Amino acid sequence: MFRNFRYDVPASIVVFFVAVPLCLGIALASGAPLYAGLIAGIVGGIVVGALSNSALGVTGPAAGLAVIVLTSIQQLGSFEVFLVAVVLAGIMQIVLGMMGAGIIGYYFPSSVIKGMLTGIGIIIILKQIPHAVGYDADYEGDLSFRQADGYNTFSELSHMLNYISPAAVLVAVVSFSILLLWELYLVKKHNLFKLIQGPLVAVIFGIAYEVVTRKYFPAWSLDVEHLVSVPVAGSFSSFISNFMFPKWSAIANPDVWVVAVTLAIVASLETLLSVEATDRLDPFGRKTDTNRELFAQGAGNLISGLIGGLPVTQVIVRSSANIQSGARTRMSTILHGMLLLVSVVAIPHILNLIPLAVLATVLFVVGYKLAKPELFRQMYRLGYSQFLPFIATILGVVFTDLLKGIAIGLGVAVMVILRNSYRNSHALQKEPANGKKIRIVLAEEVIFLNKAAIARELNAVPEGSHVVIDMSKTLFIDHDVKELIDKFVAQAAEKGIHVELNSMVSAEVNRTDSERRKFEKVA
Repeated sequence: MFRNFRYDVPASIVVFFVAVPLCLGIALASGAPLYAGLIAGIVGGIVVGALSNSALGVTGPAAGLAVIVLTSIQQLGSFEVFLVAVVLAGIMQIVLGMMGAGIIGYYFPSSVIKGMLTGIGIIIILKQIPHAVGYDADYEGDLSFRQADGYNTFSELSHMLNYISPAAVLVAVVSFSILLLWELYLVKKHNLFKLIQGPLVAVIFGIAYEVVTRKYFPAWSLDVEHLVSVPVAGSFSSFISNFMFPKWSAIANPDVWVVAVTLAIVASLETLLSVEATDRLDPFGRKTDTNRELFAQGAGNLISGLIGGLPVTQVIVRSSANIQSGARTRMSTILHGMLLLVSVVAIPHILNLIPLAVLATVLFVVGYKLAKPELFRQMYRLGYSQFLPFIATILGVVFTDLLKGIAIGLGVAVMVILRNSYRNSHALQKEPANGKKIRIVLAEEVIFLNKAAIARELNAVPEGSHVVIDMSKTLFIDHDVKELIDKFVAQAAEKGIHVELNSMVSAEVNRTDSERRKFEKVA
């Protein structure tokens, strides 16, 4: 883990800068103390990062829980009572992880996950445009179509025209130019520019701009509402005094248990969705143990609730920024949590000089990389069974919210699969032969709902085995399962596993694997 410090440290700094306004914005939208968001970010980074085996996932307060938190605090009467529900939700997630509920993550088809990532990328870009021009009425981190300020994602774009700040636009243009210069030119010239990340330089520029303009050109300095706003604690003891604790006398209140169950379910679903998406973005193709992830998230919520933090989930925006910044291991996540802890105690005044317009440009780049136009062409070429759920998920995520968008995408995916499925059969049969030779016979029709069972069988294959994957009877195999077999074949040699494929379907899988190797060779 430590040998990757030269990659993880720069990435952690970028994630740290992205996380600060998101933690504060989500706390504000949740009707909770601002420090509750920072505490959740710190716990998500350090505690969950240490317990999870997600290589690149980042945990913190999630925008998807903001409405639930806001209504729950109002319903329960105080934030201290709400913290009891957070602790109970964490315990429930720990139990879910120990019971193996993480397998639910296998039931999200790849077209829906790709649609979710693309939809979030589009939302990030649309939501950050107002911040880039100096209109900061909506909180940072909001992913919902309908906003707390009374507008929606699209109407905000016209409403912001009445509040454009020339200083914010200038900062955004220069910052974006810095990011493009780094991304398109400098990182290709010298390894130094991979260590010194473009977002870090853009943030330093933003701070310098604010310092200089305040002193020499006050008319061009940014107002406080256009800057990061971290609560200032005069000392570490002052910081500690902001911690709040659960009101345990409310544990017998049935409403507390209802809120706890709601938080546990929604936070677990958001985490599993993010895990699947993050693993798909991982350039090294690593796979997260979803049961362990639920356990880690539960421990994070348990501790966050005990010390006055918001509930946490793994979050795709920060995870995407982590991946795109070149992180290699979960040390980047842990370091970003440590940076949050140290900075809010030691340098809050410096953090409060960072223009939101700078952070908007950093998120522009994150959003674009999640929603590249080429991805639409790729999904279209895969056929309607992949393209329709992909587009439905994007529209659902953009025009509703994350969970509703996923539900819409899943609904379309199921309808497409049912249309293709005119015959039911067993997903797979396993026939052990002599010694370490194993024959796995796929059914006539294999759909994405069979992915978890097939993944379980392939993961259970012992090292040094000879595996025959027989698809001679298979008439239809879903794209998700093809991807799963392709990945197993690609990694089999590392475990000393010899794989034998047959039938026309297997030839198609082999061709996919061959194309993948050609691509890697070119890259």
